[in-house]
Amino acid sequence: MVLSQRKRGVTLFVDRATQHWIVRDPDGNFWTIPSGDAAWDRREPFFPSEETELEPVPGHYQYLLDLPF
Repeated sequence: MVLSQRKRGVTLFVDRATQHWIVRDPDGNFWTIPSGDAAWDRREPFFPSEETELEPVPGHYQYLLDLPF
């Protein structure tokens, strides 16, 4: 999987296989984010593989997950 390594805010994705929200934080770490209240507080580490297909989601959808960034 090839993703840009630019340092900036978070990047929001959808994992095509699982349909889960995936967030890449400013440090480059990936997290699975559940739907619902306090989603960021309930995040789980995510480790993409070569087969992972992450579809970028426009940044203005971040408010849906109430991300702290």
